[in-house]
Amino acid sequence: MKAFIPSVLFAAIAASFTVQAATPANTLVIAQSIDDTSSFDPAQGFELTTVQAFNNIYQRLVQSDPNNPIDLKPTLATSWEAGKDNRSLTFTLDPKAVFASGNPLTADDVIFSLSRVVKLNLEPSFVLTQLGWDEKNVDSFLTKVDDHHVKVSWTANVSPNFVLSLLSAPVSSIVDSKQVKENAKGTDLGHEWLASHSAGSGPYKIRTYVPHEVVVLDANPTSPEGAPKLKTILIKNVPDPAARRLLIEQGDADIARNLGADQMAALEGKKGVKPLAIPYASLYFLQFNAKASPALGNPAFWEAARYLFDYKHIAHDLMKDTFQVHQAFLPEGYLGSLNDNPYTYDPAKAKAILEKAGLKNVTFTISTSNQPPYLDIAQALQASFAQGGVTVKLDPGLSQQISTKVKAHEYDAYMSSWGPDYFDPNTNASAFAYNAENGGQTLAWRANWSIPELNKLTLAATAEPDQAKRVADYRKLQLEVQKSSPFVIGLQAKSLIAVRDNIQGYVQGINPDMVFYSKVTK
Repeated sequence: MKAFIPSVLFAAIAASFTVQAATPANTLVIAQSIDDTSSFDPAQGFELTTVQAFNNIYQRLVQSDPNNPIDLKPTLATSWEAGKDNRSLTFTLDPKAVFASGNPLTADDVIFSLSRVVKLNLEPSFVLTQLGWDEKNVDSFLTKVDDHHVKVSWTANVSPNFVLSLLSAPVSSIVDSKQVKENAKGTDLGHEWLASHSAGSGPYKIRTYVPHEVVVLDANPTSPEGAPKLKTILIKNVPDPAARRLLIEQGDADIARNLGADQMAALEGKKGVKPLAIPYASLYFLQFNAKASPALGNPAFWEAARYLFDYKHIAHDLMKDTFQVHQAFLPEGYLGSLNDNPYTYDPAKAKAILEKAGLKNVTFTISTSNQPPYLDIAQALQASFAQGGVTVKLDPGLSQQISTKVKAHEYDAYMSSWGPDYFDPNTNASAFAYNAENGGQTLAWRANWSIPELNKLTLAATAEPDQAKRVADYRKLQLEVQKSSPFVIGLQAKSLIAVRDNIQGYVQGINPDMVFYSKVTK
């Protein structure tokens, strides 16, 4: 069914833009690209637009505090208790919580929400299936104790704390089972309807979604977290970052998201605008195919490469401080993250390492996306490696094409980025340090690199119930990967946005989903 935006809303906004160059007082207007959207069903939505919406239209049993994301706070659950065998958690639900429909929250909603993710088996379902759940057995792991108590069990060798992290992920959002079932078609568990509607308890609910045009959210005054400050959120599709910059500068948008370094520089000093570079859990790195050539599989070459990555120049000069230097696989802000950066650009030292190892006239090709900032960074690496006597060629292309080549091991080196799928250190450890020959799902596999001891430690860290010991495990994993691996991790990105200076109460955390509009005032 096609959705339409009420003409009154469009008229009000158009008039505001034309006459006042200001947005309506009770509406937050956001300019960003929404072309990445697949579905607003939390069982499927895995893109930037959708995960940013989920914290505003849904809630989970527990959620990270965006100001201190390592701490999980009760949300729809008021408390929980781990089983004596460390293979279950029993949650007490908020007895006062209701959905936007007015339906009360019950254990049935929790069971339906989690099980439908596994049964639909869409892209983000792996977050929950790593607990040992599948479409045939998931119902046996979710038990209704009574209307306000639900037991979640698992067979995987993982700790309750790890499971809590998974249950705080966007895919674990709790939906109104009664409303969803009323709108289901056949056996689709409401999937088609939820693609463009919402059935949550968050501070907003979807009024209208027009693909490639706009998303409109209405306030949900009965949300358990309290009524939001503004009545309407309007997210307008503006694919061109330069156009987004112009809208925020003119006052035709309250927030402009996903700007580039050039747009941020252009906004500096502009009246009425606040450019914000917010720390973001996205890492940029150079990855070598360890089996592409004897040189690229040589640990001495990996060591030399660490001194040929011009970290500060790229972060501060090329990217205009929209990146920060970061050399470990856990982003700053994550449990156990290493934030010291032991490597600096030193071509002379790199030459000495290569000469000692007998590596002469090394040549390799970097495959990367043809879009900024990837190609810009790859070109900078081409120049910095040349200073160490290493010849670098570039193979830019469409992101999907390059990714396909990397997964097929048809590459020498890969300049890319990696972002977390959920807020737990395992999300990156299982990518950079773990290779179980699983057909391309980890970066280590794509790099043709595997260390059995690191595989074991990665698995052990998910099972460790003691947080201090778990931190020690992840620090050891990071040190090993940082010291000798085919990954040269160099940069941590910042989320580049701009807001009008009358906007107060906007909250954004380190993870892509940690975007909150409910406290915003104008």
